[in-house]
Amino acid sequence: MDHGRSPQAVAGRGTLWPLEAGARRFDVVGLGENSLDRLGRVARWPEPGGKQEWLEYSEMPGGQMASALVGCARLGLRVAYLGAVGSDAEAGRVLEPLAQEGIDLSGVRRVQGAQTRSATILVRTGDGERSVVAQPTLGLSLRTADLDRSAIEEASLLAVDLSDPDASLWAASIARNAGIPVVLDADRVIEESERLLGLVDFPAVSEDFAKAWAGVASAREGLEKLASHGARLAVITCGDRGAWAAEGPRRFSCAAFQVDVLDTTGAGDAFHAGLIWALFQRLPGGLALRSACAVAGLSCRALGAQDGLPDEKALTEFLAMHPATEPGEEEKDD
Repeated sequence: MDHGRSPQAVAGRGTLWPLEAGARRFDVVGLGENSLDRLGRVARWPEPGGKQEWLEYSEMPGGQMASALVGCARLGLRVAYLGAVGSDAEAGRVLEPLAQEGIDLSGVRRVQGAQTRSATILVRTGDGERSVVAQPTLGLSLRTADLDRSAIEEASLLAVDLSDPDASLWAASIARNAGIPVVLDADRVIEESERLLGLVDFPAVSEDFAKAWAGVASAREGLEKLASHGARLAVITCGDRGAWAAEGPRRFSCAAFQVDVLDTTGAGDAFHAGLIWALFQRLPGGLALRSACAVAGLSCRALGAQDGLPDEKALTEFLAMHPATEPGEEEKDD
């Protein structure tokens, strides 16, 4: 498989969904989480009763959906965001990078008296691994009465996470009825997981989610249950071990790209941006998975969830410099 070729050269081979950028008002509308991330780089994880100092401290915008949408916009897609922020100063800091990327923010709900989401993140200097402690989000839930269904119906693709389950279910139902594909980012099991997965065409979930939701010990077993829900392409992300995917009877994987890792914060969000971009390029499953892994890898070269997200030129150049190797890129049909 030669991923140095242009996306258009393989667009007719195994297209996952016939999407076309610019065909509707928005290419992507995303509903879900934003956050102000407080990142501290440390030499090692804290020990019980121990004490150490930051090596570096930064406050940077993040959040699952907000970061994924910044990635989509940077890759050339027209994007709208549906989410909630507080009435504090942090709200402007979280939304600023979205506005800078031209993302439509008319669907953002500003909740008076509430605090914008935040998280404290420790980043280990040796390998860039991160550990997250998120602030509880009181009063920031999205009410379906405050959401505009036309924003979803006027988009080519819907992306949701699990931060507002009722709103995500509502939006996914609208998209399903309108024939609009749905991408899901899930990293924890909640009560609504099963119902939401039944409305999703492209679940791209964490390994921990897959194993906990499926009640199994391995990512491969989790993938089998995920695929059985009728997804067009089911994906499990496995951190520095890459990702596994199922497309019909086919099972294939992509190894993580070898890059100089500074911080893995937001790598999963970047993965979703890369997957969504690949869908608009009409790439087949193997190349779509590889594109998503590439965006995730590139994002890890900078601190925070958003600064390392590549534009389309940087992504295509990176893929051309790292052609896929045979054998082992894909497994044969079962």
